[in-house]
Amino acid sequence: MCGIFAYLNFHANKERRHILEVLFNGLRRLEYRGYDSAGIAIDDSLSPLHSSPSPLVFRQAGNIESLVNSVNQEITNTDLNLDEVFYFHAGIAHTRWATHGEPAPRNSHPQSSGPGHDFLVVHNGVITNYEVLKETLVRHGFTFDSDTDTEVIPKLAKFVLDKANEEGEQTVTFCEVVFEVMRHLEGAYALIFKSWHYPNELVACKRGSPLLLGVKELDQDKSNNHVFKDAHFLSKNEHPKEFFLSSDPHALVEHTKKVLVIEDGEVVHLKDGGVSILKFERHTGSSRPASVERALSVLEMEVEQINKGKYDHYMQKEIHEQPESLTTTMRGRLIRGGSRKPKTVLLGGLKDHLKTIRRSRRIVFIGCGTSYNAALASRPILEELSGIPVSMEIASDLWDRQGPIYREDTAVFVSQSGETADTLLALEYARENGALCVGITNTVGSSIARKTHCGVHINAGAEIGVASTKAYTSQIVVMVMLALAIGSDTISSQTRREAIVDGLLDLPNKVREVLKLDEEMKDLAQLLIDEQSLLVFGRGYNYATALEGALKVKEVSLMHSEGILAGEMKHGPLALVDENLPIAVIATRDACFSKQQSVIQQLHARKGRLIVMCSKGDAASVSSSGSCRAIEVPQVEDCLQPVVNIVPLQLLAYHLTVLRGHNVDQPRNLAKSVTTQ
Repeated sequence: MCGIFAYLNFHANKERRHILEVLFNGLRRLEYRGYDSAGIAIDDSLSPLHSSPSPLVFRQAGNIESLVNSVNQEITNTDLNLDEVFYFHAGIAHTRWATHGEPAPRNSHPQSSGPGHDFLVVHNGVITNYEVLKETLVRHGFTFDSDTDTEVIPKLAKFVLDKANEEGEQTVTFCEVVFEVMRHLEGAYALIFKSWHYPNELVACKRGSPLLLGVKELDQDKSNNHVFKDAHFLSKNEHPKEFFLSSDPHALVEHTKKVLVIEDGEVVHLKDGGVSILKFERHTGSSRPASVERALSVLEMEVEQINKGKYDHYMQKEIHEQPESLTTTMRGRLIRGGSRKPKTVLLGGLKDHLKTIRRSRRIVFIGCGTSYNAALASRPILEELSGIPVSMEIASDLWDRQGPIYREDTAVFVSQSGETADTLLALEYARENGALCVGITNTVGSSIARKTHCGVHINAGAEIGVASTKAYTSQIVVMVMLALAIGSDTISSQTRREAIVDGLLDLPNKVREVLKLDEEMKDLAQLLIDEQSLLVFGRGYNYATALEGALKVKEVSLMHSEGILAGEMKHGPLALVDENLPIAVIATRDACFSKQQSVIQQLHARKGRLIVMCSKGDAASVSSSGSCRAIEVPQVEDCLQPVVNIVPLQLLAYHLTVLRGHNVDQPRNLAKSVTTQ
């Protein structure tokens, strides 16, 4: 959702022009998270009347280019010197996804403590007790300019500093101010503080929302690798260096691969070329926070992964990357076997917990949106191979109703980003109830990856488009491999398991084949461009395909679309059928094929306008009179068919969006990483 970014240069001469470009580019890398306004704060020229430069704040509703144009206009009007060089400088930037207050400059970040900008804050998350804090601050004479929950934070920081100065206490450090602010905050947040009272310093902290630190030494010996393991590398020294803070690694990788994932409750203080990390404990009786030593890790990502390459949009690129992403997901995990050894899978992150999972009373899949659909597609094969009951939970609903989770349960948390707020709350709830928690994410070092007992990374590569495509198919493949691993001790299912392993090995080729339907799906999108609604019927393994295909159409093309379990057709949805409403039916060869043929006949009898997805060679049998449009896809093992079947629907959603003139990669009102409830 919101994206926060900061850049601090130490003992490194940087022009204001360069500083602005770094901040703007950082925000551009965070665009995919979803936003409706943006802002930055940099330092003004040093005045002879002040010991530290006052900040300049720029905020604008709309996209980042609107902010850039606004800043350039302001620079022209004020004759701000872009060539001015800063030996030290701390700048902060933000993309806002509106939660409190409409998209407008006054509601954009950085939020300020008031005239003079004593404190500036960028924030990702939601402060749940902001109304109480606001009332208290109003009673102390503060006035509020925005509708946001964030504005209480810089004003509270100013209140803390003013109170300390009035009481004549010894000099209060920036960290002490932030600690006192954190004691009053409830909710989820990642925060970066900037203040002219503490020039060339930044303080960052987090609780629930993601935040990373990147470090780049400008005169380091690139052949010296020991710094990645040395915690003391973060101590102060006079070497020229640059520090970066970001909501996720996409904004860091072009600058440095040396990163630190900030943990909940940690306060990171950038000062004098060093990084100090302190641990915030709300309920501790000690007034002195504990110091934390952390080592930097290496970011496993390349800049090329976050560029569009030859494609027009990230979503298009990610759809066409699926043969490669699936190969990467399975690499090193499929064991081909031999004359005496069975074909099987090896999931290193789970091998120590497989016995516990096999003894589970039940397995509970927990996720939101696309991740939930991927789990739903995998449920039948997991039940078949494990013999364990599998239940499905939407994370927010589980948390809302505090549904039963037992010590004998295995709870599997599925999330592309690993930072989904509702899923994290459900994870905390499951841990409290003693369940074994398994994480399936695409993000190494994410909150879910760190907080679960074990898990599997899907290794799909960076996914920038808000509408998930390659992560969805990789999630299904990982969960099929999970089913194979859990069921590997059962002799009776060995033939079935080996057939699935063979199917997995050939799956990238099948997806490559189905991608050749691109032009056909573009033609179909042209026919549907003016439609207002689309129904998608599926059952068995492909009920999830119907849900996910409908979700893709609605979230990017902004066309109403609904995925429906075909077995429920006569319990209401049939009333919608007429000669005008387009209806897609997924009828590939599996145990439900004959039932889907019956559904097609019933829809045809009511003059339904049908689009049928079928296995190659079945077009005649699903449309005997040529009354419907058939889309033929390769046939694979039934549990892998959802991976193949979703690709034409992804392509349809993409082309519909382009033809209707909507933003493919940043759909209206949506965010990539949903880090607020």
